[in-house]
Amino acid sequence: MSYTMFLNLPVKDLGRAKTFFTEVGFQFHGMTDDMASVVINDRCQVFLVAEPTFAGFSRNAVADPRAATQAIVVIAVESRAEVDALAKKAAVAGAEPIGEAREAHGRYQRGFADIDGHHWEVLCLV
Repeated sequence: MSYTMFLNLPVKDLGRAKTFFTEVGFQFHGMTDDMASVVINDRCQVFLVAEPTFAGFSRNAVADPRAATQAIVVIAVESRAEVDALAKKAAVAGAEPIGEAREAHGRYQRGFADIDGHHWEVLCLV
């Protein structure tokens, strides 16, 4: 069986987050005043949710992603060039690089923190 995945991430400023992900090259599907859905592919979307709305869904306090890591969002691409291109677009849009490019265990990857501090990795199998 195949499932569709929706990941929810809290954001402080939804307009700023939408601008960031647009500049990185993602498209959106469905937006409201307090949520926007970043399309990763036809089976996966990341919902950017304004913090007050996110807090209403969560059973726990909303963590500060700059102070603690709850998840690392990983996107697999086809080539090293795509890894580098996506990481570069993210940096130009305001992301903070996390470490250097890494190659180990059959993969090449680069990480960045988005403008809200969420940890993303882009990788390809080599």
